[in-house]
Amino acid sequence: MVMFDPETLTRARALFPYLASGRIYVNHAATSPYSTRVVAALQRHMDARTTGDIDTYWSDVKMVDELREAVRKTINAEGTDRIALLGNTSDALNVIASGLQWHIGDRVLLNDAEFPANLYPYINLKRLGVELDFLHAAAGVVTVEDIARALTPRTRVLGLSAVQFLSGYKADLAAIGRLCRERGVIFVVDGIQSVGAAQTDVQAMHIDALAAGAQKWQMATQGVGFLYLTAALQEKVRQTHLGWLSVHDPWEFHALDQPLAAGARRYEGGSLYMSCLHAMHASLGTLLEFGLDRIEQHLAALTGILLDAFCAIPGITPITPRSAHHRAGIVTIRTSQPEASKTLSKELQRRHITAAVREGCVRFSPHFYNTADEMHAIATAVREISAGFSGLYREGKENSA
Repeated sequence: MVMFDPETLTRARALFPYLASGRIYVNHAATSPYSTRVVAALQRHMDARTTGDIDTYWSDVKMVDELREAVRKTINAEGTDRIALLGNTSDALNVIASGLQWHIGDRVLLNDAEFPANLYPYINLKRLGVELDFLHAAAGVVTVEDIARALTPRTRVLGLSAVQFLSGYKADLAAIGRLCRERGVIFVVDGIQSVGAAQTDVQAMHIDALAAGAQKWQMATQGVGFLYLTAALQEKVRQTHLGWLSVHDPWEFHALDQPLAAGARRYEGGSLYMSCLHAMHASLGTLLEFGLDRIEQHLAALTGILLDAFCAIPGITPITPRSAHHRAGIVTIRTSQPEASKTLSKELQRRHITAAVREGCVRFSPHFYNTADEMHAIATAVREISAGFSGLYREGKENSA
């Protein structure tokens, strides 16, 4: 676990002006701050549409081509034709869930620790007679052995988050992907908590489809993301929505009987959200520049610092795995008293540390520009704040008596 050197960190931190205020922001698993590069890309696009060429369509098309290539590199897709640019993770998952040909009695395997975005597209299939099976993910953990036991001859799809949103557990996607290939099960991955934080190789991991919104670890805006799917899966996914850009040659306006676009572009339909795509182009370019493998190592070191420190604080219990193999950028803790989590978060905010409260826990999620010193400052703050919990709640009960 090798962290970025001081010079690289200085260069990275210069991209985030909010740091000048002294804030420590560790809530990237919810939404990321904009870098100066993202803001500049948005401003250039707005300026061009306001006082420049105004009709920027063809320059935007060139940018979109570059963005597809950046996504391809980020996940090691077979080609840019495997990438559809969509509005968010839910949009991407719904392309798969609604596009497959289902039969009464077909089954989808999920787990009870998923974020709802990775559940509702499949829940919606119950109206077609599709059955849902839910694994119990104790402590947010789903193993290949759990999945092997739960698969049935009627299981068509396994839906799984690469990284669990609460515990931060990182699944062994390569082993799970191999199992799905052997059993003939379509492996659909929600990658929003992994892409940009942990290396994701869709080919090595035998992933059939991967969906990821870009506002978290990819550090772009809301309203944009992507879908990856293999050519083999595309043959099975019917077109449920059709737009003018879905066809082979959109500029043949009156050739209404032409075939669909050969690649995943067919799922995009109409005009894309160009301003958000400009932001994503800038943000992914930045992550690729700093190196996805080095970002993963840096985050492993930062999360390791937090875990080691939290384990030594009385009344604080980390629920994130200690093994670097099974964690990405998330570290989540439980407090000894359920009501203390909101208090802890508020007190951290008063100290200019931004984390998140999720399901009675406090979740910390640093990114590639955060430092070891910041992690130590967070640990010190948690230690000092949690030391006062017993007295704080004793006083509260006395006041309410």
